[in-house]
Amino acid sequence: MKKSIFAVLFCLCVTGVFAQKKGDTMYVNVNSAALKSSTGFFASTTGTVKYGETVRVLAVNNKKWIQVQTTGNVSGWIAYSSLTTKRLSAQGNTTNASANEIALAGKGFSQETETEYKKNSKTLNYTAVDAMEQITVSDSDLLSFIEEGHLVKGE
Repeated sequence: MKKSIFAVLFCLCVTGVFAQKKGDTMYVNVNSAALKSSTGFFASTTGTVKYGETVRVLAVNNKKWIQVQTTGNVSGWIAYSSLTTKRLSAQGNTTNASANEIALAGKGFSQETETEYKKNSKTLNYTAVDAMEQITVSDSDLLSFIEEGHLVKGE
């Protein structure tokens, strides 16, 4: 009996998470994300949103992608995981968190955690990791890599 009650509650919670519908308000929870013309990774970019920006839901596709419209009337598709229903602390295009703090939070760290870890691990060298984090690859280069390597593109 307890298992069935737990299962029902779990299902209600999960479906509640994905219950966004047209007209709902959501907030960008990543440092920056591209709005796409369709639901594919390699779709053309229609705009960009930043952490804390407010968007209005236009459509939901398979709980992976949501079509949104910004306050500046730019619309496009964005990964569901880049949005939250929780209002974030942001004013205009500025936030009370730095880009570094946002990046650390995405890794499950805080500045204090990383500082403490570095302090207790004197032999670790983060230079290579920091350099790798600065590398960016364009969508066209990534697509070329996938095609030349005969890899599967996914969606």
